[in-house]
Amino acid sequence: MYANTASRPAPSALPVRADGPAHRPLPWLAAVAVVFVVVQLAVVVPGSTPSWDETVYLSQAGGSAPPAFFSAPRARGTSYLVAPVTVLTASVTFLRLYLAVLSATALVGALWVWRRLLPTPVLVCAGAFFAGLWPTLFYGSMAMPNLWCALGALAAAGWVARAVLGETGRAAPLGAGAAVAAVTLMRPADGMWLALPLLLVAVRRPKMLAALAAGLLAGCAPWIAEAFAYHGGPVARLHRASEIQGGLGWNIAVDDQAKALEGRTLCRPCDIPWKRPGTTVWWAVLPFLTAGGVLVARRTGRGTVARVTTVTAGFLAVPYLFLIGYAAPRFLLPAYAVLAVPVAECVVYLFTRVRRAGRPVGLAALALLVVGHLAVQLQVLSRVSASSHATGAEYAAVAGALHRAGVRPPCVVSGDQAVPIAYYAGCSSRQTTGHDASATPAEVRAGARRAATAVLVAGEGGQPPPYARAWPRVVLADTRGSGTYTGYLAVPATAVPSRP
Repeated sequence: MYANTASRPAPSALPVRADGPAHRPLPWLAAVAVVFVVVQLAVVVPGSTPSWDETVYLSQAGGSAPPAFFSAPRARGTSYLVAPVTVLTASVTFLRLYLAVLSATALVGALWVWRRLLPTPVLVCAGAFFAGLWPTLFYGSMAMPNLWCALGALAAAGWVARAVLGETGRAAPLGAGAAVAAVTLMRPADGMWLALPLLLVAVRRPKMLAALAAGLLAGCAPWIAEAFAYHGGPVARLHRASEIQGGLGWNIAVDDQAKALEGRTLCRPCDIPWKRPGTTVWWAVLPFLTAGGVLVARRTGRGTVARVTTVTAGFLAVPYLFLIGYAAPRFLLPAYAVLAVPVAECVVYLFTRVRRAGRPVGLAALALLVVGHLAVQLQVLSRVSASSHATGAEYAAVAGALHRAGVRPPCVVSGDQAVPIAYYAGCSSRQTTGHDASATPAEVRAGARRAATAVLVAGEGGQPPPYARAWPRVVLADTRGSGTYTGYLAVPATAVPSRP
């Protein structure tokens, strides 16, 4: 079946699929999506609580607390995505279920764009490879932008490939423009790095160029409007965003990304021992699988597809491998999603060739490698999920202690980890220093005369800011990650807090 695709397509037409009516991709893609959701519900969702970044996005869309400070690098796309749920309920479980099902559906939709370009085995293998990575599984039900950028990038690359291979009509430009707009709405920088290679690939197609440019501008519009309203303009906002991200410039973060794959959702700074190098084996093999997939694609008449995917994935990976000084596995999800196509080409070719050669030992060896890869991904996923759940439980413990001490909504929290703990406590977060600085010490002190206010200090030897040193000190909770949390509290007698 796979070998029959060797006929090279005419330059002006899409390649003719060799699957035939008996090999429809939708049931197989649906099966991948179901497994994707089931693994999330079994491993990630039980006991899950909002992470630090999630509390920022959720608080903008209703959530259970006032909006947290929205720093310069962030964009509103994730808040728009979760708004249908957060305006109705504060249930984290319902939010997780909504996002898990929605991300699985979006995965099928993004792969469906490629159905006229790839045989069913390659299409399904691409979906299984991407869906089986632990960052994909972990963030499938999280209110975070990176997975949605990945799925948008995969769809956009597919639409552009279809146009380059001769598809006429408005579907391809409209689809590509919409996908780029969605990615840019989630993360404007990712939208830029996605649009650049697609514009180069489609340089001779005016309709596609116009659609891509329009999608990029549409996705950036809220970010630009907010830049003028709150940050002094787009240039000032970009400058501040670069400061918060440690300064964009030549920074080789390849080793940091490799270390982070052992189960760190954020590695900043990443000067840590590398305890589990085995978790990076698949990552080290990825370039070779990609190169193999490109060779196979050229032999089977899909060289254009290979060119679109590899160029796009390369652009998407550049900023996170070479331009920032820290790492997070989720940053590379867009590159992984697009690279899934050539990787699947290579894997399916290897299995097909070994099977046709009648070598059961080779077939078993390939199957064992795939099973081993999936086992590693699930092991890391379980460890990351457990760590995330423990961190959320610590935030909840501190928030509960604040409630018992009289800090209840309406209230204000400042200090160590104030942003997530304030969300858990139903309070506003007000920082006087750092990336999320949104108030002066005088403003916090003045506000403490009207609403219950807590300044948090984590760990031994920590000191409160000068304005809070005379406030009553309360030991709140002992945590594994940050040690003992101490609160310096100002609960005015005129404040009448609601019951927890």
